[in-house]
Amino acid sequence: MTLDRRSFLKLVGAGVGAAGLPLIGRAAEMMPKSGKRVVVVGGGYGGTIAAKYIRMMDSSIEVVLIERGDHFVSCPFSNLYIGGILKDLSSLTITYDKLASNHGVKVVQAEVTGINAAAHTVMTSKGDIKYDRLVVSPGIDFRTEEYAGYNASTAELMPHSWKAGPQTLLLRKQLEQMKNGGNVVMSIPLGPFRCPPGPYERTSMIAMYLQKHKPKSKIIVLDANPDIVSKGKLFKQGWAKYYKDVIDYRPAKKVTAVDNNKMSVLVEGIEEIHGDVINLIPSQRAADLAVKSGLVGEDKKWCPINMGTFESTIHKDIHVIGDSSIAGAMPKSGYSANSEAKVCATNVVALMNNRDIVELSGINTCYSFITEKEAVSVAAVYKLDNGKIVGVKGAGGVSPDLSTTEAIYAHSWVKNILTEMST
Repeated sequence: MTLDRRSFLKLVGAGVGAAGLPLIGRAAEMMPKSGKRVVVVGGGYGGTIAAKYIRMMDSSIEVVLIERGDHFVSCPFSNLYIGGILKDLSSLTITYDKLASNHGVKVVQAEVTGINAAAHTVMTSKGDIKYDRLVVSPGIDFRTEEYAGYNASTAELMPHSWKAGPQTLLLRKQLEQMKNGGNVVMSIPLGPFRCPPGPYERTSMIAMYLQKHKPKSKIIVLDANPDIVSKGKLFKQGWAKYYKDVIDYRPAKKVTAVDNNKMSVLVEGIEEIHGDVINLIPSQRAADLAVKSGLVGEDKKWCPINMGTFESTIHKDIHVIGDSSIAGAMPKSGYSANSEAKVCATNVVALMNNRDIVELSGINTCYSFITEKEAVSVAAVYKLDNGKIVGVKGAGGVSPDLSTTEAIYAHSWVKNILTEMST
């Protein structure tokens, strides 16, 4: 079942993997003789926008974007591929060539092996890169040590698919190969985790797929949370309307162990549940790089920041945005990362030019599909209050009902935000 990188590139669309290659040079070639430099680590929803906007606001600052891959695949909307709405992941995949040609961002394809905060240096597989300020947007990793029996093989047998790419393809392939009448088991961790409504949208998409292609099958959802984390009323309304006999939702059911050989999970060490396909979404934390670099707090999970500038409260001149950061009321979502990146970029430029920082104003909108043509949404606006990011009362809200209009808006949203990231 393992999908290697070559197979993945064939499935997301021809030519994707090659598009970024001309931008890549050795790190030594990227070192300037003089001037200001910001290094950005991570080419996703946060990093691309931070790199782009710093250059747009001050072209005298050299911006180096370091990303291990030559392309990025969006987690938002990847559930639509799992449900069979998207034929492949090409529409969710971007490269970095235009960030270079349009904005002068220097792109280095390399693995970041460490950060030396004292020396203002990022260590990579292609050499060390100095910075004046560093923006880190590394995403999430998993606390798999919390699951007895979890090992290196588990993610291939019970894919999390919470990082879009080969794992997304693997889960879809397992669903296609499952017998009609087989059961899908999904395990949702306690929050906080990336994309609060994501597991429930995925539940809808898998239910839709089963209803169409495996009508004798069902999905059992083991949610460690006491109830649906986001847009719960609308999800329950949609499930009752369309998937009453397909979805078996079980709240307050925390998975604590897995058995690869038996294809089963254990709830609270007591109840064993078998699945023909198991989508195990583990508990989450900041990415390994953030942990290894000492950017996480005492809980060893997330990165504490100054919520006005996103500068780490642990290491000076390092800013952390996106899913890894503790950003107050802002959820861990693609749109939040985009919004955080713009605030961070603005204030990085201000700090490097000895100007006053700007007041934070953030926004998030999240769309979730219930069926192929109906979606729901939640939106919020954020401000800084006594150093904390809080929601603005009366701004935003949840869509009143399932809506075809929301689905149209959703498709426009992903197209626009991915275009902004890549052009």
